[in-house]
Amino acid sequence: MSSKIEVQRICQYCEQEFTARTTVTKFCSHTCNQRAYKANKRDKKVKQSHNETMLKIKQPIEQLKAKEFLTVREVALLLNCSKRTAYNYIESGTITAVNLGQRMTRVKRSEIDKLFQ
Repeated sequence: MSSKIEVQRICQYCEQEFTARTTVTKFCSHTCNQRAYKANKRDKKVKQSHNETMLKIKQPIEQLKAKEFLTVREVALLLNCSKRTAYNYIESGTITAVNLGQRMTRVKRSEIDKLFQ
């Protein structure tokens, strides 16, 4: 049962016009089909890698939200600012901090929450 229809189509990969023998043909050749398949696989891998990267980036912030006392670096990460800006907030009194030694400045998590209330 063969068909003698000829349908003018445009290849979804190379975008060249070709004559198809069926109404469901998407590509002009086996080569374009293979290249489109590989490009699709590559795009899926890139998207998966991007999603994994975003999860890794968001994971530390979720862990910081669970902590009771934060370092200045962690405060800067939560506020999305530099460490110097976090120190400026502490020095101006916007954020209350406790010095536990020369290099041990700690901020209570509730102080960060107060900023946004």
